[in-house]
Order: sequence, then C-alpha cells, then structure tokens
Amino acid sequence: MRSEDLPQHEEYLHWDKLRHLSPPAGLSHEEWWWLVKRGRQSGRQGIPLRDKKGVSFSFSLVPEMFEALHHIDQRCAGNIAMPEQVTDGRTRDRYQINSLMEEAVTSSLLEGAAVTRQKARDMLRSGRKPTDKSERMIVNNFKTMQHLLNIKDRPLTPELVFEIHAMISEDALDKPDGAGRLRRADEYIEVSDDLDNIFHIPPAASQLPGRLEDMCFFANETGVNGFLHPVIRSIALHFWLAYDHPFVDGNGRTARALFYWSMLRGGYWLFQFISISQALLRSPSDYYRAFLHTEHDENDLNYFILHQLRCIETSIQDLHEYLARKSEQRRGLQIILRGLDWVNHRQQALLSHALEHDDAAYTFESHQRSHRISRMTAISDLRSLEEKGLLVSRLQGRQRVFRPIPNLETKLGTRTRP
Repeated sequence: MRSEDLPQHEEYLHWDKLRHLSPPAGLSHEEWWWLVKRGRQSGRQGIPLRDKKGVSFSFSLVPEMFEALHHIDQRCAGNIAMPEQVTDGRTRDRYQINSLMEEAVTSSLLEGAAVTRQKARDMLRSGRKPTDKSERMIVNNFKTMQHLLNIKDRPLTPELVFEIHAMISEDALDKPDGAGRLRRADEYIEVSDDLDNIFHIPPAASQLPGRLEDMCFFANETGVNGFLHPVIRSIALHFWLAYDHPFVDGNGRTARALFYWSMLRGGYWLFQFISISQALLRSPSDYYRAFLHTEHDENDLNYFILHQLRCIETSIQDLHEYLARKSEQRRGLQIILRGLDWVNHRQQALLSHALEHDDAAYTFESHQRSHRISRMTAISDLRSLEEKGLLVSRLQGRQRVFRPIPNLETKLGTRTRP
C-alpha cells in the first residue's frame, strides 16, 4: 500500500493517538505509522529554528491549514465587515481596551497568577496599584499589550525583545535582575509540571544570543525561501521563543506578546480586539501537548500550528459572539431606560449617551445647553443621577464634572426602581 492510498483522517494524528485506532486492513500499527510519516515528508518546508542537536523544525501545508488561513484572512485583515462597535471611532476604544484587559488577565492566569477575573478587571479599570505579584503580572501584561500597538511597525531586534520582556516582567520576577536580559549559564531552566515531570529542557545559555538573532531575522520576514503565510510565521515565532526559553521567567507571556506583535505587523488589525489566551486557558493541556508532539515527532511543527489555528478561529468566534451579546444587551438597556419612571426624558437621553460613551463628561453648563433648561434644573438632573449611583463627580478647577460609573451597564440592567 502506498501512503497516498491510505484513508485520510481529518485530524493530524500523533502516534500516541494513532496506535489506539484500528489500522487499515493488512497493516500493523507500526506499518501504518510508517506510511503516514512517509506521506508527510512531501512538501515539507523548513524554518531557521533548529533544535539542540542542530536539526531544523519544519511543517507542511495540509487541508485544515488552508481552510483556517483563508478564514483568518477573511475575518481579521483588510477592509473586512465588522460590527459597528469596532469600526465606529466613538466606541472602538472601549472594545479595544476591554479586549486588551481580557488578554492581560487570561495570559497571566495561564502563567499561574492567583487572582479573580473580576478583581483583576476592576484593578485595571480603576487604575489601582497592584498589591502582589499576580496583580503586577496583569498590569504589566496590559501595558505591554497597549505598547504592542505602538511598536508593530518596528522591526524585531534583540533590543526590542528585551524591551518587551522587561515591560512584562517589571517587579514580577523572583529574580528582579532577570528582567530584559537573557538567562545566564548558572541559571538552569527546565519546563515541568506541578509533579516535577520534566517536559522540555531548552538550549544552553551560551547558544541564546545567536538563536535570538536568528529569531529576529526570521520574524522580519527573512530567512525562509519563498512565501511564508504571515499567520504561520507568527505561530512559528510564538513556538520559537517558547522553545528557546531565553529568560529566567516570563517566557510564555513574552512568546504570546511576540505572536500579537507579528499578527499586527502582518496587517491583522482585528487582533487588537482578540484574546488568544482565552482559548488556550480552556484546555492548557492541549497547548502543552501540541508543543511536546512537535518536539518529539521529528520537529514537526504541524501539531503546534494546527492547535494554534484552532485557537485563533475559536477566539475570532468568541469576539463575534461577545459583540452580538453586547449589542443585544445595549438594545435591552435602551428599552429599560425608556420605561423608567424615576428618570425624566433629559436624564434618559444623558444615560443613553453614557452607555455608548463611557468616557463622556457632563457639566451643569453642557446639560443646560443640550436641553435648553435653567441652571437649577440642570443641577437637579445631574445631582439626582449621582445620588442614584449612576454618575460620579469631582471638581476640576472651579467646575464640577460628572462621568458615568464604570459598571453603568450592569447597574442599569439590575436596577429598575429608584
């Protein structure tokens, strides 16, 4: 039997799974596996990443990749049709910040941060200073995600990698001097689980400067013959830094940050609204299994690439579902507002505006002008909304400025009476 005559499986099987399935008639499991491996050798493309023995990592394009890459190109880059929330300049900042917060929190949870999501989000929204290492990790991730939007057009250099790592690691490492530098020869690193099972021992510290230069060369769209799809390049960059583990800590967060940098650099602008770590956190064992399968099956990157493509597609779908839920929620809140008998029509109009502009500011004068009312009526309207816990105010100079509370949607959604 030839490898091309084998029945095709939708899943890219590893030996660990294939050996438990029924082989084609007349073949042993070992013979079946040999034919599968032989069929995978055709059309393989290597990348400059080499393992500790100097053997290159490689991948081959399979049907699942073509479909996933096509979907990502359609839904994440260029002039794509997206809900108004992420295309309207008045509201896109809110969704961008919310998504960056979500990625900052979830990426930290993947690395063991011990904090609830709600507490973490409240900290980021309020600007409260972090009180422990877990909260510091989240704040650092959030600042880094924002920074990536500003540096996406810069070529990747070792100095930029150090800059990203230093930002992620500030005051959040057991070794404070480890931020923004490569690990040293006396800093032994291994990747293991809570039971001390060792999964991966990265390259020696003496190899790291050269490997980092090679990674940057690859990231800047050089070092591979012919065209390499930007999404595959971004995923390979993620794997590369995770494989080399060049820092004493913070390697996973830095690897995901480089993935985002590469996707944004490649023109996939929707990724400023997408949290890839949400999909990873749902099944972290699949993430580590894809990494191990790649390393232990002749450096076959297909396992990791296919896993990451599935996570990306899941994350895109999560964003669309989130936006649909928020749109429905907003419509429901507008209906609730119109039915409230404890706010007048002017207050309804202000709250309706605040739901769409959570950074809006209102003064007695602006409210007075908007509705052509007396100053006393404007004062009464705004003070009443503040007393009901829907606005907060502070003096700015000699003027009192009112702003919507951070959780206005939740407040209105649960409050139907004064």
